[in-house]
Amino acid sequence: MAYKSVKKHEAFKENPFVEQVIQDIKIIQKTQVVRSKNRDEIQLIVNSSGEVEGHTAFMKFVEVDEEQFAKVYLSQFSAFWELSKPAIRVFGFIINVLKPKQDEFFLEMNKCLDYTKYKHPKDVLSGISALIECGIIARSDSHFKYFINPMVVFNGDRVSFAKTYIKRKKVQFSAKQLSMFDKHEDVTSLLKEKGSGE
Repeated sequence: MAYKSVKKHEAFKENPFVEQVIQDIKIIQKTQVVRSKNRDEIQLIVNSSGEVEGHTAFMKFVEVDEEQFAKVYLSQFSAFWELSKPAIRVFGFIINVLKPKQDEFFLEMNKCLDYTKYKHPKDVLSGISALIECGIIARSDSHFKYFINPMVVFNGDRVSFAKTYIKRKKVQFSAKQLSMFDKHEDVTSLLKEKGSGE
């Protein structure tokens, strides 16, 4: 893959991959049920005929250390096939700096050089450019800030991330609607004033 300057890639205000996440994500709810092994500790639910219709059980929640946890999704794994060595090393750095439930990261060149063991920033920039071309990350309109593609890799729960994104968008939309309504009220009151004065 020929090198293309990072600055020649399109820059975005918001993560360009999020809409795809909302459309493509498949939500599956899983509950792990734990039953007591001691039959004397189980409470039974019995109907009026004396038949057992159910029994007690507990739901178990598993905790994960999010600081050290990032998922790479198999359905998008082919994006890694053509990656150059610099891209793979830079991707390793990105996974290490990726904060839980965040869809962005800041590239600190000195830290990335230390992690990748490269001596020249051009090697890191070559890796960044390759990751952009493969759709794993995207450039933002802020210097050193990049977006990750949550369909490829994410540190946290994509479902709650997508729901948060949708809620944030709805709030912004509602605020716009409200400001339009306020302007409409001003116009309506002006028309009433003109109508009563004539």
